[in-house]
Amino acid sequence: MIVIFIYYCRINYVKDVYNRKGSDRISKWKRKLSVGLAIGTVAMMLNFSPVMIQASSIMDKVTTTETTEDHAEDTSYSLLRGNHLNSGTVKVQRLSSNEIAIYGLTQCHHVCDEVYLYLYLERKYPEGYGTYKYWKFTDNNVTSLSRGLNVAVPSGTYYRVRGYHAAKDGSKESTSTLTSGILIN
Repeated sequence: MIVIFIYYCRINYVKDVYNRKGSDRISKWKRKLSVGLAIGTVAMMLNFSPVMIQASSIMDKVTTTETTEDHAEDTSYSLLRGNHLNSGTVKVQRLSSNEIAIYGLTQCHHVCDEVYLYLYLERKYPEGYGTYKYWKFTDNNVTSLSRGLNVAVPSGTYYRVRGYHAAKDGSKESTSTLTSGILIN
């Protein structure tokens, strides 16, 4: 940095000598060079460094949490065979460039006092997935609970469905499901 400053001073000294002699032919490019060196010196003194910025998109790469298909589904069974809850299933499917269909099912072994089905539509943001919309359904004295919905969504990103499935007949048993993300474009 000191070397650059010395060159800057030397160029200004040479410029003054040429100006005294009346020669103007070299002074223009040396003036531009001295301004450039001065800016470079100040930038180095303030520790500025050029930063390459590259625009990235959340759609650049299909990860393990996404699929290239137009639909995805997941089914989960109780880790231990429960007395009440058998399984839970969620599905998501692209219908058009701005509409998706989601479906959820909670299946029990027998008629239960309460059956729960919570559906969470998640949208992919640059920092990851987040809940976009959700629905909570319950029913009494049934063996299963299912719901299907068509949802209008903005295009240009991935969507997935997370499900919470539970059955209560004295004690409560639950499981969760999660589809892969599908691109709505």
